[in-house]
Amino acid sequence: MRKMDATIKLMLVAALAVIPACTAKEPANGGSGSTTDPAAANTQQGPADPFGKYQNTVTINIGASVDPSDKTLPPGDTPESNQYTRYVKDNLNIQTKIAWQAATGKDYDQKVNLSIASNDLPDAMVVNDTQLRQMVKANQLADLTEVYNTYASPAMKGIIDTTKGLATKAVTFNGKMMAIPNVTTESDMVHLMWIRKDWLDKLGLAVPKTVEELEKVAKAFVEQDPDGNGKADTIGIVGPQSGGLLHANFITPNNNNYGFDPVFSSYHSYPGFWIKGDDGKISYGSILPETKQALAKLRDWYAKGLIDKEMSVRKDSAELIKSGASGIYFGMWWGGYGPLGDAIKNNPQANWQAYAVPLDAKGEFTPHMGTPSNQYLVVRKGYEHPEAALKMVNLLLRDESKFDVKVAVSNYPLRVVFAPMDEMDVTLKMLKEVLAGTKKPEELDLPGYKLLRADAENIKKVKLEPYDKVDIQYWNPTADLGIWKRMYSTFVGVAALQQPYKKTYSATYSQTKSMESKWPTLDKLEKETFLKIIMGAAPLEAFDQFVQDWKKQGGDQITAEVEEASKQ
Repeated sequence: MRKMDATIKLMLVAALAVIPACTAKEPANGGSGSTTDPAAANTQQGPADPFGKYQNTVTINIGASVDPSDKTLPPGDTPESNQYTRYVKDNLNIQTKIAWQAATGKDYDQKVNLSIASNDLPDAMVVNDTQLRQMVKANQLADLTEVYNTYASPAMKGIIDTTKGLATKAVTFNGKMMAIPNVTTESDMVHLMWIRKDWLDKLGLAVPKTVEELEKVAKAFVEQDPDGNGKADTIGIVGPQSGGLLHANFITPNNNNYGFDPVFSSYHSYPGFWIKGDDGKISYGSILPETKQALAKLRDWYAKGLIDKEMSVRKDSAELIKSGASGIYFGMWWGGYGPLGDAIKNNPQANWQAYAVPLDAKGEFTPHMGTPSNQYLVVRKGYEHPEAALKMVNLLLRDESKFDVKVAVSNYPLRVVFAPMDEMDVTLKMLKEVLAGTKKPEELDLPGYKLLRADAENIKKVKLEPYDKVDIQYWNPTADLGIWKRMYSTFVGVAALQQPYKKTYSATYSQTKSMESKWPTLDKLEKETFLKIIMGAAPLEAFDQFVQDWKKQGGDQITAEVEEASKQ
């Protein structure tokens, strides 16, 4: 975990930001104020302002990712007109227009890919690593080096600096910064087990720590009527929904809900990641013997009916949790933001708790880890106001705590996640001090920790005494469900990570040259084979043929490229 020196560093950076200085006078033509713009230079009277409001309205056309299940927008509001877009207009005089929108996830990625292939780009959008590299190669992007140096807020620069160069390295090509990299809290990288503790208590079972114990608990959840309705209708373990992932991978390493990541890692299996062995040799985790072991266990569980029989075809895995049909799923610390809010509304006694399990044979929790940056804000080459996109991100980073938490922040245009690596660990520690009376909310305006003071002011609205107990009966979700979602996620989900654990990183989180043409085929081969093995449509021995085919169809060549890239 990051040390508190990162916090101190951010505090010093932000302290410099409040030293009085002349601010830029925005030019009459609505320009950026940058000295590279002759019209702006005529009226430049001081340093550029990361939050400077344009005199004339600047329009930015964006590609928007929209969550079709989001019901938080008030009547009359839309992805293009809501509290966030109006705030951007009021504070920056930037008018957001949606050039196109697509459902978050696969649909959005496909729309981005189409925009790249057709060379028909919106002014700005958020892309992944592979898409960024494609756009750089096609010479489609604006160089943001000077824009970042001039307009990135001190808080943003401080957060990016916590990655010790990893974030900027990811977006630097031939010495030029071609995108703005996000930074995610380390907590977003670790997948946990969420389980119905009230079901455990009813059946007299302890929290499972090993794979063997987890199997026994899942069996009991299926067979012993934990919901007490007298029907054999409960499901042990939730699986990925249609289009979901069995596990995260080096391209999308974080935030994989309903996959089996902790089960794989308990076998020291890291499918989808590039693993450096003790001999220094790099191998693709999906083809290693440990992955075959993990697949064998998942196959056995599925055959025994411990895993949702409709996994991979079910439209929405979250429904099993919301309806109270299942008692175990693997996912992220922010479960309160996910399905648990509805689960609690439907059953106030549903006591979902999070644990860093299952453990490996030595009793260690051994998760795979992600990369600090997994989203990239890009601006098309030729757009007149590239700094506008950056100002929008500056604004959210500074003012996110001012918004109505009941409206999903995903509705903020061009939102990318910016959080110090230790954001949630510091948040949990500080909130415990607030509850203990050793800290006051007004003492917690820590630069970069944008929600901390608001969290401190809100925690007692939903947390009941005794403060050191976090089971559901010690909370009051009905007081404010929006606040409860964050607080419960922090005190239950983040708390599960407050212990030493062994971290495994991928040797790379970027694609190599050969992956551009070969990876889609290899990825499809892997996903289809693993799913068939788990669901019993193919024998376990199909894994061995998969390894041979993967190597022959370009896997060996790609591995050599990853090996070479790791030496640079």
